[in-house]
Amino acid sequence: MARVAVLLRGVNVGKSKRISSAELCAVVEACGLTDVSTLLNSGNAVCTSSLKPAAIATAVSTEIERRCGFTCDVVVRTEAELNRALERDLLRDVATDPSRHLLVFLGSKPTPAAVTSLEAIALSPDVFAFDGADLHAWMPAGVSESRLQKALTKGVLAVTWTGRNWSTLQRIVDAM
Repeated sequence: MARVAVLLRGVNVGKSKRISSAELCAVVEACGLTDVSTLLNSGNAVCTSSLKPAAIATAVSTEIERRCGFTCDVVVRTEAELNRALERDLLRDVATDPSRHLLVFLGSKPTPAAVTSLEAIALSPDVFAFDGADLHAWMPAGVSESRLQKALTKGVLAVTWTGRNWSTLQRIVDAM
């Protein structure tokens, strides 16, 4: 059994794709996960499971569609993976504001061609660094103005993804 974070992309940011904390707990519990708690009503759940992260992501995504009538990307990380990312902090030398310093969780490692496509885009002033299936990002102008965010939203990496800023990431780890 391991503690995991279930991270949803694009929920509770507009009028569509709404899911309450109580409903998210119910969804996660219906997938057989235990000790479930949610954080910040923005698609973050922490729980315990013996399932592999990819199986959890698929189950939660399927259950959200069944119960809530919409689809969303779901990425799962273990407590150990989150702690490792915090410790590594590949952009600590440039990221000065935790609200603009993000860890983008990728559902799988992108292909070399996808990485090359992202690197070919003019993204300045954004800075990023890959670490396996994680993308460390510094978005000094903010997420809404980020060229990197816009490229990810257009699907340049062709993988499932969701991001959390450094402050939220720390709160998720603390909740584990």
